[in-house]
Amino acid sequence: MFDKLWELYDEWYYRHKTIAENEVRLVKSMVTKHPVLEVGVGTGFFAQHVGAEIGVDPSINMLGKALKRGIEVAQGVGEKLPFRDNSFMTVLLIVTLCFVDDPYLVLAESTRVAKRGGDVVACIVPRDSSWGRKYVEEAKRGHVFYSRARFYTVAEVYDMMEKAGLKIVEARGVLGFKPWERPYPEEPSNDIVDKGFVCIRGVKK
Repeated sequence: MFDKLWELYDEWYYRHKTIAENEVRLVKSMVTKHPVLEVGVGTGFFAQHVGAEIGVDPSINMLGKALKRGIEVAQGVGEKLPFRDNSFMTVLLIVTLCFVDDPYLVLAESTRVAKRGGDVVACIVPRDSSWGRKYVEEAKRGHVFYSRARFYTVAEVYDMMEKAGLKIVEARGVLGFKPWERPYPEEPSNDIVDKGFVCIRGVKK
């Protein structure tokens, strides 16, 4: 799907500029340690903004776009990352868990390749937020991307991250406005209630 529709996927960030800028602002605030690996790097939109050194993705066409954006890339899947143990200080998963076959295994692999004391940052659209409910409804109507996604609550991701060997230390969110409201610029907030985009930071024990 992503290999065929990568251009449509990438265009979303430019059609929804204010939302995308809010999300980038949040992800940047969560990245404090390098080197950074992004799992599910896609076209490299976020990676280019946060200075990720390398990204991995199964889609060769998406990786081609990420490469053009200056990201070093590797083809692979999150369930079996092609990297050695303890290789990165930060591992990013930006709206990745909802599209993988086994989110727990992806988190376990992300923890494996993170250095001790390093961060694994998972960013999601919470299923129980107004944005999550909107996307679930669109999925039921056959949306080309959302119909392939499985959305999770923040509590569910907390549980998976902790079972993967991570200590949850922080969660921040943006998109406090509703899907039907006009978007406006936001700063990341520690108040994540009903936020449409939430990033959770876990530290490898």
